[in-house]
Amino acid sequence: QVQLAESGGGLAQPGGSLRLSCTSSERTFSNYAVGWFRQAPGKQREIVAHRNRRYDTTYYTDSVKGRFTMSRDNAKNTVYLQMNSLTPDDTAVYYCAARNSYYGSSDPHDYDYWGQGTQVTVSS
Repeated sequence: QVQLAESGGGLAQPGGSLRLSCTSSERTFSNYAVGWFRQAPGKQREIVAHRNRRYDTTYYTDSVKGRFTMSRDNAKNTVYLQMNSLTPDDTAVYYCAARNSYYGSSDPHDYDYWGQGTQVTVSS
């Protein structure tokens, strides 16, 4: 069982930044493709970004392109989501998810393991 733990959420002002971390105890975590999702109140869970292990490329949903950056440090078994130029529309619970595949996916149903989520609130 792969366990994931997110951290780094909190309150940010519009235009501010936060960095989320997703850490796993799984020693082969580098073999897993990882995605970041978010869910705002009353809305469906949506993809934010996912990273393909095979080609080392990252997909970003249009609304975060140019503002968010996903990266991973395999030595630390950690995946990051750097979020800049935050807006109130970014307010949501953010989740990281993992699947044992070369490829990430935008469909949450394709992921086998989920963290508990971390709240991000953007407000002045």
